[in-house]
Amino acid sequence: METRFFQFEADFVNSLRCIPMQVRLKLDTCGIKLKLPQWHRFSAEERQTLVDLPCETETEVRAYQQLLQRLISERTGERATELAIDPHPAWRNAETVADSVQDKATEIGVTITPAQWANLSPEQRFALIKLSRSNHENANFLPALHEFQII
Repeated sequence: METRFFQFEADFVNSLRCIPMQVRLKLDTCGIKLKLPQWHRFSAEERQTLVDLPCETETEVRAYQQLLQRLISERTGERATELAIDPHPAWRNAETVADSVQDKATEIGVTITPAQWANLSPEQRFALIKLSRSNHENANFLPALHEFQII
């Protein structure tokens, strides 16, 4: 996966003060919950490493998970919270628009067609799913729809 930030993240990606979507995707992939206060305890270099490191193959996922567990422990004194890893995450399903995304889109008067959903990258589908569920970030849902050329 290439290192790519979304335009809707532009206000914070230079400083990495928030956890970017590509890192959030890696967190879901490796099954580690990372809280924002924990992220803030990491150095700029450590944050950049978490952005840059691949997390796709079984070996990469395991290495990413181990690095996160170590960083959380060393920087916060806390044990990393492990999450179940979904073997069939909704963002990998190009056939069916995720319910949370369709519900959020309907709320704002937008319909996402199956063809539009299928044309999105897995990373874009992941972002829309996260933005449709998150109370504090759904201000970015509409900008993401524009960025992904859905509306």
